[in-house]
Amino acid sequence: MVTALARSVRSLALKIASYGMMHLVVAMLVAFAITRDWRMALAIGLVEPFFQTIAYSIHDRIWHRIEHRRRRSGMEETAEAFTARLDLMNADEQARAHGHHGHSHALPSLKKIAVKTVTYGIMHFVVAVSVAFAITQDIRVALTVGVIEPLVQMVFFAIHDRIWTGREARRATTRTA
Repeated sequence: MVTALARSVRSLALKIASYGMMHLVVAMLVAFAITRDWRMALAIGLVEPFFQTIAYSIHDRIWHRIEHRRRRSGMEETAEAFTARLDLMNADEQARAHGHHGHSHALPSLKKIAVKTVTYGIMHFVVAVSVAFAITQDIRVALTVGVIEPLVQMVFFAIHDRIWTGREARRATTRTA
């Protein structure tokens, strides 16, 4: 049990570290492609992920508080119970989280996911533009970095996540074998 927990923590730490390194390298390469200056690219690549991490934690806390308030207000719960009574949810959806045929809290609504994703994208854009402008003092370069860097990061995030999902799946099959 302790060994499995240690492996899990180690794996998570490696995944986070590899994502941080990937973010740093991608930010530097994008900044270099735009500025053609290694010093600025290095500065943007080192500073931008640092501030993105801080901004992400603030964004995540704000969303956590929003979700917590919604749970306290009971509005979401009432809406789910109402749709379950109108048979808009099938039995599998109703039983997903609680193991019974009541309402489900297993998945957030698509609207909520979309709003959270859009607000994260806006936050990422603002931080990337701010950092790039603070370093380059050029609004055109800053806006270009702010648009391109988050888009490239999304592609590399998907690749990184796919690699780690495959790695975890291979480890799970070797453990069961």
